[in-house]
Amino acid sequence: MTEEEYIAKRLDEQIEWYDKKSKWNQKWYKRLKTAEFVLAASVPVLVAFVTYHWFIKVAIATAGSAVAVISAVHGLYNFHENWIEYRSVCEALKREKHLYLTRSGIYTETENPFSLLVDRVESIMARENIAWAQVHRQKVSVPQRAVLDRSSSTGS
Repeated sequence: MTEEEYIAKRLDEQIEWYDKKSKWNQKWYKRLKTAEFVLAASVPVLVAFVTYHWFIKVAIATAGSAVAVISAVHGLYNFHENWIEYRSVCEALKREKHLYLTRSGIYTETENPFSLLVDRVESIMARENIAWAQVHRQKVSVPQRAVLDRSSSTGS
């Protein structure tokens, strides 16, 4: 693979992917957090009117339930963490590309700057992939451990 092919087909595509995913996660994080804040703030206001209208009780219960669901969705999808992680990786990849193209930083003192670029870019992406896998592995294993711990402690 040539330098141009690697930059266009690997590096630029990865920068675009991380940028797009970062923006998507940021958008959903902010939308859901805003909804959560508005719903949570509306509950005390609605309580003041509970004696005047019967449907206020329904609105309070609905708002409270919606806050709980939004909170659970945040915990499940990690919008905030993904936004920050993807933005960080995107910026690191951009930095490497710019240093390489200008032959600045570490790329001024090497015999084969393209090989160094590939090593560093692939290392950045590998670290992110490993971190992602560890987070998702922990999410799967935590509920199983909790069930096992409860069942073993009740038998003693």
